[in-house]
Amino acid sequence: MVTLEPIAAQAWEAWRHAAILGYARDNIRIGAWPAAGSEARASADLARILPDGQATPGHDFRSIVNEDRVAVGVLWFAPNEAPHRRAIFIWDIVISEAFRSRGYGRAALEALEPLAQALGYDEIELHVFGDNEIARDLYRSAGYVETNVSMVKRLLGGAPIKGARGRDLDARRSRR
Repeated sequence: MVTLEPIAAQAWEAWRHAAILGYARDNIRIGAWPAAGSEARASADLARILPDGQATPGHDFRSIVNEDRVAVGVLWFAPNEAPHRRAIFIWDIVISEAFRSRGYGRAALEALEPLAQALGYDEIELHVFGDNEIARDLYRSAGYVETNVSMVKRLLGGAPIKGARGRDLDARRSRR
């Protein structure tokens, strides 16, 4: 259903800009960062991880291309080697809004598996924000399992944690 093709420089720049904004938004939403300075912080994080930008050794950026030869998203992965295992880590997978809910995310995950194996890896890892139930459901249904979970409790005066759909996650705690 999709192919994973090397991303063009112009598409990479568009992805980079959107990734910075999205990462800042995600961290504000979950209460990890204040809004002030979040874009600069996200940009600095990306620059630290990718000091040579798209040409950073070991990092692979792919356009997710559908059967009509239209780029519907971007996949970024890199080795995440740990003792006794070889894994790649999905740093980002994003499907353009106009193409969501059509199975392209799942198809990209499936297309990554033989590529990872051909590169000599036997595991694929990723991170997902805890409030992103849509993505978590997709990953679980694609065979991914949660291996660790981080949790936070806001103390009095702390900002409430908002979920991906704008729900107040702290309010759930008070209903239990």
